[in-house]
Amino acid sequence: MTERVVAVVVTHRRVELLRQSLAVLTGQSRPIDHLVVVDNGDETDVADLVSRLDVPTTYIGSAHNLGGAGGFALGMLHALALGADWVWCADDDGRPEGPEVLATLLRCATEGGYDELSPVVCNIDDPDTLAFPLRRGVVWRRKRSELFAGPEETEEVLDGIASLMNGALFSARAIDAVGVPDLRLFVRGDEVEMHRRLVRSGMRFGTCLITAYLHPDGTAEFRPILGGRMHTQYPDDATKRFFTYRNRGYLLHQPGLRKLIPQEYARFGWYFLVQRRDIAGFREWVRLRGQGRREHFTRP
Repeated sequence: MTERVVAVVVTHRRVELLRQSLAVLTGQSRPIDHLVVVDNGDETDVADLVSRLDVPTTYIGSAHNLGGAGGFALGMLHALALGADWVWCADDDGRPEGPEVLATLLRCATEGGYDELSPVVCNIDDPDTLAFPLRRGVVWRRKRSELFAGPEETEEVLDGIASLMNGALFSARAIDAVGVPDLRLFVRGDEVEMHRRLVRSGMRFGTCLITAYLHPDGTAEFRPILGGRMHTQYPDDATKRFFTYRNRGYLLHQPGLRKLIPQEYARFGWYFLVQRRDIAGFREWVRLRGQGRREHFTRP
C-alpha cells in the first residue's frame, strides 16, 4: 500500500461506457491513488463525470484527438509526473472483471518480479471467451481456460506474452525503459509496438491468468485461412483497415518484427488473392503497407 498506483483511462465520446468503466476502476479493494482521464473528445459531460468521483482525479480534455496511442502517452507521462510507482491502463469500453483485479495484479507482479503485467482480456458478453485470440506456442487460443498449461490450473502467470493496453499494469521502471506509445500510430498497432519494445528491453512481463479485464469482442476481424490453421486481419470498417494496414507496414520493419515479413505477404496474399479474389483489396493493402514502411503517418 506504500506504492503509488495511478490509473490512466483514455476516452472518446463514449461517456456512458466510461461511467461503467470508472465505477469498477474506482471500486477496487486495493484503491487507486489517483485517476487520470484523457478525453479525446474534450466533452463537458466527461469532465463533470470525472469531477464527481470520490477519488483524487486529473481530467485532461484534448481539443485535438490524440487517438489511443497519444492519449495513453499523455496520460502515462502525467502519471509519472504525479509520482506513480505503477501505472494502470484502461479504456472507456472495457472494465476490470471485479474489485480484486488491481490487488491480484500487484501481488503477482511483486512476487514474480514483473515490470509489466496484464490481465487476461475476455469478451465482456462471454467472460470465458477471449476478446482477442492469443497464441500460446504455435496454437491460437480462444478460451480463457485454454491458456493454462495443464488441467490443474495452478499456473498464475504466462511469461513473455501480454495484451496491451487493456488493464495493463506498468511499473515506472518499465515506462522509463521502453517509453510511451507512439503518437504517430494514432490507433491500431500502438500496443504491438509497445510489446515489441518490452521484448527487446529485457524487462520481465506477462499475463496474469487468474484475473481478467472485460472488453468487447474483437475476434470477428481475424479471418481464418487455410482451414483455420492460420489467420489474417480484415476489419469491416474502412477507417480501421487504413490504420491497421498502414501501421503494420511500419511495425513489421522495426527490429524484432522483420522476420515476420515473409509470413505477412503469404497470409495477406492468400487471403486477398485466393480466398477473396479481391485484387483491388490486395493493392490497397500493399499501398497502405508501403505508407507505413516509409513512415508516412498522415491521417485519412
